[in-house]
Amino acid sequence: MLCLGICGGLDRIHESSPELPNTFLHDGAAVLVQDGRVIAAVEEERLNRVKHSNKFPSNAMRYCLSAAGVELHQIDRIAFYATEAYCNTMLERLAVSQPLPLDAKLLLRQLLAREFGTEVDASRISFVNHHEAHAVSAFAMSGFEQSLIFSVDGGGDFLSGLLAVGSGTGMTQLARFPESNSLGLFYLETIRYLGYGLFDEYKVMGLAPYGDPAPYRELFAQLYELLDNGDYRVHHDRIGPALLRNIQVRRKGMPFTQQHRDVSASLQEALERIVFHVLLHYRETTGITRLCLAGGVAHNCTVNGKLLYSGLFDDIFVQPAAHDAGCALGAALMMSSELGRPTPRERLSDVYWGPGLGNEQAVEQELNAWSGHLDIQRCDDIAASAADWMANGAVIGWVQGRSEFGPRALGNRSILADPRPAENKDRINAMVKKREGYRPFAPSVLEENANEFFELPDGKQDFPFMNFVVRVREAQRKVLGAITHVDGTARLQTVSRKTNPAYWDVINAFKKRTGIPVLLNTSFNNNAEPIVDSVADAITTFLTTDLDGLVAGPFLVKKRAARLQDWGALSVSLPPYASLHRVRSYTAADRQETVCEIRTGPSGRDSIRISHELFELLMRIEGEAPLGWLLDTTMADHDKREDIVKELRLAWEQRCVRLRPPRAACDCNKRKSEAQAELTNDPGNACGAGPG
Repeated sequence: MLCLGICGGLDRIHESSPELPNTFLHDGAAVLVQDGRVIAAVEEERLNRVKHSNKFPSNAMRYCLSAAGVELHQIDRIAFYATEAYCNTMLERLAVSQPLPLDAKLLLRQLLAREFGTEVDASRISFVNHHEAHAVSAFAMSGFEQSLIFSVDGGGDFLSGLLAVGSGTGMTQLARFPESNSLGLFYLETIRYLGYGLFDEYKVMGLAPYGDPAPYRELFAQLYELLDNGDYRVHHDRIGPALLRNIQVRRKGMPFTQQHRDVSASLQEALERIVFHVLLHYRETTGITRLCLAGGVAHNCTVNGKLLYSGLFDDIFVQPAAHDAGCALGAALMMSSELGRPTPRERLSDVYWGPGLGNEQAVEQELNAWSGHLDIQRCDDIAASAADWMANGAVIGWVQGRSEFGPRALGNRSILADPRPAENKDRINAMVKKREGYRPFAPSVLEENANEFFELPDGKQDFPFMNFVVRVREAQRKVLGAITHVDGTARLQTVSRKTNPAYWDVINAFKKRTGIPVLLNTSFNNNAEPIVDSVADAITTFLTTDLDGLVAGPFLVKKRAARLQDWGALSVSLPPYASLHRVRSYTAADRQETVCEIRTGPSGRDSIRISHELFELLMRIEGEAPLGWLLDTTMADHDKREDIVKELRLAWEQRCVRLRPPRAACDCNKRKSEAQAELTNDPGNACGAGPG
């Protein structure tokens, strides 16, 4: 029995997004379940390269079908992550501006027919409740026979939360929390006054330990009420006026003051108080000692850590894909259970459900296509060589096997480094991630050594998904300077030899060289893109950051000093989400100029300005074109060519253009299909000198 869960938007990558609330339709994904077990899962952003993609997840669906070797007509049930009534209401909002049918099921059938060339009978399409999908995604994967389930996010299906009891394969709802009391929106509305917006909530969670909640505790107490029976009320309308009167509003790019840090701490404390209020009531009234968490707020691993140490529950399971992409998983599992194939009651051990790298030959072919830019060496002991690099100070990209489902890089699509030097944190934030310097990094530790370095509750040593902030042992805080946050904590991942032998091997090899069974692990991407998925993605990020080395399968990769002709050998194209614009614009109060831009969103807010010369060069492209040919046809001056290539590389770094080898450009789709069909990737082990 095959069930495909999907979530995401209503339009394709090159089309304008419908005018819907920005908290709706994001984090598109597809998950394929066979007889209650996950076969394949991937977020659309990993494939279309748009962060938090709100597009129809056609690429993700194709991967899932390819991974299982089936076609869409062979799927028994397709499930969408919101109720039909809710979707129809959203469509009614678009009736004036968008020529769309007002029937969500009809629209979905039309989208499927357009993308896959096959008619899907209406009886094979189901719509599920958003928060029930969240809840099932957690409980069904927890291994618990019975638990409380708390789904909490910004909103979905006119609710912002759900409290239920899971038992066996069923679920009984105890409480529903309306959108008017949304904790996700409470957090979001507050951080807007700190210069942040949607999807930046985790940044403020990282900023909060630098602040003191006391100065603004009384102010935040006016923004919510704790009511009887575990209920609460949030006064969203008070947030803006209260903050405007009491703090200096921070705009994006402005420096942080202690005031902003204290507001972050007060916000985090308020969220924790509300969550504990709800859960304490239902823990006492039900007597249930286990807890499952899902929904976007469940990605607040500081709250999760406080719950862990509180002892309120004997065991806590947090869905690794707690955000809306996880609803695709929940929807598929709900349909599988409805069709008589419930999920086995087993604890989730890993989420390596995404596309593989392909076999060793495919990886080598992809790397060799960049021969003018890369030095490549196959290694018989890749873990030892990578550990040597890091022990000698290198920061590396590491891609192996199938990609992770969810927002965390868990050792298959990661940037890795020595966790000891505190300066590694500053270096990676500044030179690789290009983000705020306060942002912390996570440690990956061998499961069997976790208690030596981290204060874990009795009997707890399995934390495979970076879902909890835990305390670093005081004696180890200076030792682990790059991953210990200002408050002495870290967002922990434990690594099991059974679930990820390749990642366990590289950490163990680092332990043999340094005595430290820990690595700094952060997602393999820059600030303009989602986590890399394919070898091609990894090469692009490697060449557009200051990473010292790349490990892809059994290959050690270093950068070469590319010449102008090496850049000229690449093909140039615009991504499907980008467009060229030349507009008349004020550059001063009394002066207008013609401005050239590349836009990567539906409005000019997501744009970069480019020179007229680069604009004219890009306008010559129909689909894609060799850069050397474009330079030959637009300019003869060598220095000018150097300037254009430099500017083009900056646009590439911001993912506003694509550069890739001509062969890769020609048969990229063919290789992507091969890689997506590859369910396992064990290219063998292969040694080499460190980078540089």
